Amino acid sequence: MQLYNTLSAEERAELIDEAGKQRLTLSFYAYAKIQDPKAFRDALFLAWNPLEVLGRIYVAFEGINAQLSLPADAFYTFKNHIETYDFMQGIRLNIAVEHDDHSFLKLTIKVRNKIVADGLQDETFDVTNRGIHLKANEFNAFLNDPNTIVVDMRNHYESEIGHFKGAITPDVETFRESLPIIENQLADFKENKNLLMYCTGGIRCEKASAFFKHKGFKNVYQLEGGIIEYTRQVQAENLENKFLGKNFVFDHRLGERITNDIVSRCHQCGEPCDNHTNCINDGCHLLFIQCDACKEKMENCCSSDCLEVIHLPIAEQVKLRKGIQKGNMIFRKGKSEALKFKSSGALSDHSLGVAEKPKKIRQRIAVKKDLVGKGEHYYTKSKVGLFLVEQDALYVGDKICISGPTTGNQELTINQMFVNGSLANSARKGDKVTLSLPFKIRKSDKLFKLKP
Repeated sequence: MQLYNTLSAEERAELIDEAGKQRLTLSFYAYAKIQDPKAFRDALFLAWNPLEVLGRIYVAFEGINAQLSLPADAFYTFKNHIETYDFMQGIRLNIAVEHDDHSFLKLTIKVRNKIVADGLQDETFDVTNRGIHLKANEFNAFLNDPNTIVVDMRNHYESEIGHFKGAITPDVETFRESLPIIENQLADFKENKNLLMYCTGGIRCEKASAFFKHKGFKNVYQLEGGIIEYTRQVQAENLENKFLGKNFVFDHRLGERITNDIVSRCHQCGEPCDNHTNCINDGCHLLFIQCDACKEKMENCCSSDCLEVIHLPIAEQVKLRKGIQKGNMIFRKGKSEALKFKSSGALSDHSLGVAEKPKKIRQRIAVKKDLVGKGEHYYTKSKVGLFLVEQDALYVGDKICISGPTTGNQELTINQMFVNGSLANSARKGDKVTLSLPFKIRKSDKLFKLKP
């Protein structure tokens, strides 16, 4: 039985582009008692891999938490399959507001102790005794009630780029941190206030609402389906949208726009911006907000220190990282003294700017391109990329696209190139081409020629 991925992320991205099919990004969760999470995990992989499902899924004794993408034409086959499990019959699938065919590039299904880490050891806590679910119109009505306290159950880097008006936005990095903080902060309001909660898709509120009921809060409510479902209902029913900005998502997109309001700033220059990036330094990967101007100036780095590091030879970079523990303990979520304009905790409801009109979902697919070659090396000091031409020909004046999961899609026109070490106007199959580039490439990046 094949219970693992046989293709790399780069190979999968190429196949997605070649297929030209629209993919849907969606999420769902279910709290249930699963007797054998490992057997459940294996069964899901065997059923979903042939359907070209890609994503990040966690299963545990307490249920399933899934964020994934799949070809649109496989949606109902997938839905029929998951509903063969009793606890997922009629389950709500949260379809993303914006889609990206590269939102996920591998199918990863992991067995965890819990589908949402909460840090709780209380065996008397019943996660199924949850609060009352509210639809979008009901949620809006509660927001207008002065007897309501609304709490964002997400982390600081999520709420910074978008949140509901008037919400308490805890300055936390993990869900488990927020539970005791909110309990203590609202201890005096257990009896006489409406406790209203929301999160991305509902799963954190499901557990949080049960926790607060367990702690004695009388009037506990949660937004059904989270921000994703709220947005769908607002659009479908033409309701007032009380959410401002972007909804952070945990895939390649890092966010989907809900309103055109920009409520955050570039962490480096302070200009209105709500686009997250990960520091390109492999020893950092700090998640932070960076505008296009700073991205170009800082070459996708969070600080001048990281900028210096990426210009070192690869061997020296690896040497600097040697012995440093990897993982979430060092890959911090946007907390650094280098980020002068970072905001967290109490956030303003004031819009700082208006976002540009979003590109059409299928715009990237509409661009016709031919695969020409692949990346071989990037010379950081000279800012030159080396490519191997594997098919077709390349000419000065050609419009090209360099594409990869980390690099993204970078389009440019060839004004000058060196072929096998010499200045030339054309390159053929087997030639090695060097191009001056303002961005770093990876060995796995693909070189495409754009068709007119």
